[in-house]
Amino acid sequence: LLDDIVLTHSLFLPTERFLQQLHQQYPGGPPPARWEEGSGLRRKRAVLAVLLHFLETYKGLLQEEESAGKVIKELYLLIMKDTSLYHELEDEIIKLHQLVETVELKVADETPPPNKQVKPLFRHFRRIDSCLQTRVAFRGSDEIFCRVYMPDHSYVTIRSRLSASVQDILASVTEKLQYSEEQSARGDALILVTMASSGEKAVLQPSEECVFTTLGINSHLFACTRDTFDSLVPLPEEIQVVPGDTEIHRAEPEDVANHLTAFHWELFRCIHELEFVDYVFHGERGRRETANLELLLQRCSEVQHWVGTELLLCEGLGKRAHLLKKLIKIAAICKQNQDMLSFYAIVIGLNNAAISRLRLTWEKLPGKFKNLFRKFENLTDPCRNHKTYREVLAKMKPPLIPFVPLILKDLTFLHEGSKTLLDGLVNVEKLHCIAEKVRTVRKYRSRPLCLELEASPAQLQTKAYVRQLHVIDNQNLLFELSYKLEPGSQ
Repeated sequence: LLDDIVLTHSLFLPTERFLQQLHQQYPGGPPPARWEEGSGLRRKRAVLAVLLHFLETYKGLLQEEESAGKVIKELYLLIMKDTSLYHELEDEIIKLHQLVETVELKVADETPPPNKQVKPLFRHFRRIDSCLQTRVAFRGSDEIFCRVYMPDHSYVTIRSRLSASVQDILASVTEKLQYSEEQSARGDALILVTMASSGEKAVLQPSEECVFTTLGINSHLFACTRDTFDSLVPLPEEIQVVPGDTEIHRAEPEDVANHLTAFHWELFRCIHELEFVDYVFHGERGRRETANLELLLQRCSEVQHWVGTELLLCEGLGKRAHLLKKLIKIAAICKQNQDMLSFYAIVIGLNNAAISRLRLTWEKLPGKFKNLFRKFENLTDPCRNHKTYREVLAKMKPPLIPFVPLILKDLTFLHEGSKTLLDGLVNVEKLHCIAEKVRTVRKYRSRPLCLELEASPAQLQTKAYVRQLHVIDNQNLLFELSYKLEPGSQ
């Protein structure tokens, strides 16, 4: 029950208020005379148990919770005063001290640490040196580098907080461009626009936050005036298609699959379990604290489009059939690695209508691989609430990477299927079901992933390729390529 409350309290009580209530339950100093003997100790021990579990669960997230951090520090100082009064609490207080030190709580009036590391957001900087580094979790206060483009496709590189508002981003762009206040005053003020590779564009409102992690795979930020909005077009590299051999034609299926699994494990490990709750239930932390989950979901979509891109840029029929066979092999190895995210993404990518219509390509596939792919389709069949997939997953032991979108679907069903409050009381059964689903994520990551990956130049090249996929996410363009390759296929 304690874990249920800590994981899900934000559904009915903001974190700061939750901690304030906890603070009020901890009586400072010796217990009042009216209390029964030992009741003060029991109450203090109960508060300590909740606080310890809360700190162990939240960990680094508390660095983003300034007001909550202040309440915890006040409660911590109050508890530390009790060390001499209650020797029975010594073990819990030592553990509390260690946790508070580990969490590194900050308070609003504290100055930020100097020389904070700036992180490149992996989809917006095609840099080999950064993509080969081990992924670390993003937090809202992290500073990142990102490009913001102009209507003529020139760009400025800005340094910004991940949680920055549109207004803050435009201020950085204006400063870089040396855009004068006089220009803004006479109606030439800049607006921030998201532009997809398909040409779809949308104006972002000044108050919107955390826009970086919500961009599509090949979407970019543009700064322009309202007069130039209609003239915006996608970047040339997003609409030009250049067929040719990529690393996938040279690499072994085992190497590609293993590097996919290793990278997706890094991304999966970066997600705090509370991000699942916040993503579905729009908790008080909002999008700021779901950045890592959103990046993994975008990566899943990227792998799906990568499958179609590689096949449709392969012009020779025989070569394309060989690549199709290799992709099915990669999916099989990912499944063997218990990387169900990569497995699912590849199968979905192969079921894209632009790929499934390539009759001549599929006919050249050996019968063994046709049968194998049919088994994969059965495994990913959504019928009876993904029954086959759930049965396979239940037999797997950690470590494993689940198909994360299905976890979010389950949480959404739990949220929409029952009320959080019933007659003014918290629906404990609903909270328990949500917490149980989140605990499955904890279980999947309870053991480390052990993959033996060489550090040879060829392996590093494959690693860089897998972590920086170039994909076409424009479905119309994928269909155009498909019809050029096999005009008569249905």
